[in-house]
Amino acid sequence: MNILLLGAGGFIGVNLTERLLKDGGHQLTAVDISEDKLEHLLDAPGLNYAHLDISTDEAKIEELVKVADVVVDLVAFANPALYVEDPVGVYDLNFTQNLKVVDQCRKHDKRLVQFSTCEVYGLTAAKAFGLDSKENPCPFNEDETPLIMGPIKNHRWIYACAKQLLERVLHAYRHRDGFRYSIIRPFNFVGPRIDYLPSEAGGGNPRVFSHFMDSLLYGTKPMQLVDGGEVFRAYTYIDDAVDCIVRVIENKKGNCDGEIFNVGQPENELTIAELAERMRDVFDKHFRQEGDPPRPEIVSISSEEFYGAGYEDCDRRIADVTKAKTLLDWKPQYDIDQVIFKTMEYFVDEHRKKQANGTVASAVAAV
Repeated sequence: MNILLLGAGGFIGVNLTERLLKDGGHQLTAVDISEDKLEHLLDAPGLNYAHLDISTDEAKIEELVKVADVVVDLVAFANPALYVEDPVGVYDLNFTQNLKVVDQCRKHDKRLVQFSTCEVYGLTAAKAFGLDSKENPCPFNEDETPLIMGPIKNHRWIYACAKQLLERVLHAYRHRDGFRYSIIRPFNFVGPRIDYLPSEAGGGNPRVFSHFMDSLLYGTKPMQLVDGGEVFRAYTYIDDAVDCIVRVIENKKGNCDGEIFNVGQPENELTIAELAERMRDVFDKHFRQEGDPPRPEIVSISSEEFYGAGYEDCDRRIADVTKAKTLLDWKPQYDIDQVIFKTMEYFVDEHRKKQANGTVASAVAAV
């Protein structure tokens, strides 16, 4: 199979590329504006890398679409800080630019695997009706659950709305023209190469796991709980996620067209506050060494202080993965303790390498 991976240089993209190359039997074309995470794969047999931007290299992207059997579109801004800082840019990339890829696939009759987000579900029905979401779990079902966004003034929702609109356009094209697509809604994937650490990058605002690891490894700030860390998340290890994604891409049973798939591990749920405590304890038990920074404090910080005005959070995200289990014979394997340990292990190993070659001190000095 000739597979075109757009956005292959991101966290999901590089792990997916590794898996497809390992499985063999495919010709992969990986496209991204950054190859940093792909450097170790660039000479691998069966891989062709193209440094292209879907926003500016439309003609070149279209040539690649023409010869592909399936197009996998991972291109997105998927960082809550950006939803508040640059909502127009988030909408433009996640809807306008991605819609160009959809149109190219339609023009050349190519199957599309489009990445969306679990954030399209928005708030749980419990929260929307003033109920306690802790007492009312409200699992999200791909085909039945209403999609409930917050008010317009909270422009954090522009990401979810852009992704939701793209999904609706895909559905409309299938309804009218029989367009072949599958949609994947990721639920909090974590694992190797998920993000950067702010102390190494000179700042920035990555996702929560990286912030907590930064506090544990560098000790430059406490582990900060946005609005007390009361929201729930259920974490999915990237290997489990990629296993499901590959099944959608290969579509061996021919039953994925027109389907939306939740990809998550609903049993791995905990609050962000519980995640911070768990990560701190795991680090102390398995990874702490002499000379490491002291055990960090865990403190609360307001969402406005952390992200800026216009932020609102999803209260709970529980994936109903019945469809993936039924149609794809897929089942996640990693429990929450394994997810935390294996992801932390990656960050710690990378940090120890930097310590060994003397780059940690310079990284901290740059913050």
